[in-house]
Amino acid sequence: MTRLSVNINKIATLRNARGGDNPNILKVAKDCEQFGAEGITVHPRPDERHIRYSDIYELKKIITTEFNIEGNPEEKFIRLVDEVKPDQVTLVPDDVNALTSNAGWNTIKHQHFLTDIISHFKKKAIRVSIFTDPDLVYIEAAAKAGADRVELYTEPYAALYHRDKESAIESYIKSAVFAREIGLGVNAGHDLDLFNLGYLHKEIPFIDEVSIGHALVCDALYYGLENTIQLYLRELK
Repeated sequence: MTRLSVNINKIATLRNARGGDNPNILKVAKDCEQFGAEGITVHPRPDERHIRYSDIYELKKIITTEFNIEGNPEEKFIRLVDEVKPDQVTLVPDDVNALTSNAGWNTIKHQHFLTDIISHFKKKAIRVSIFTDPDLVYIEAAAKAGADRVELYTEPYAALYHRDKESAIESYIKSAVFAREIGLGVNAGHDLDLFNLGYLHKEIPFIDEVSIGHALVCDALYYGLENTIQLYLRELK
């Protein structure tokens, strides 16, 4: 069963556009869970342009499904994860000024750094996922660094899907199968939507979790949040 984790960053972006507390992040997170989401994801950035560090401490108190915190493991982020102790931390190599995640880790170049960070979080009983491109060499290095899972960066899949879905999925199938063979769990995320999610899941049914935010929030403008979450869950069944 592939779990749907809803990334609520875009809800925070909407709130921040006017200040105040509308929409309320805590209520949205609880509603997502009530409507069927099996996890909540947040991705704090150094400038707190969407989700704020203070939000995450409050979210930890009320989330009853799986809590996943994504981000670049710089000092402030590491301290946050240590204090909040989410179910999962997903390490993403974001540049400080990146608009959104745009590449996975070079797990060979950063092997020693990732090994130390992964060991640090696993000692605190936090599952560690590494955001990576669908490349067998990088996936193998993620396993050597001690990761529990990899999250396959799916923007290239989404970009090619409408033109040639068989070619778009090919490297992801190979990567996911290889990851499972060497003992890693498999997550996926970035630019997944109601058009491309079902095919991804059909071809890789053993994906543990998909993290979806931007497309899901956009769809909710038309379909409503509860109905949208049910539509995404339907693609995973």
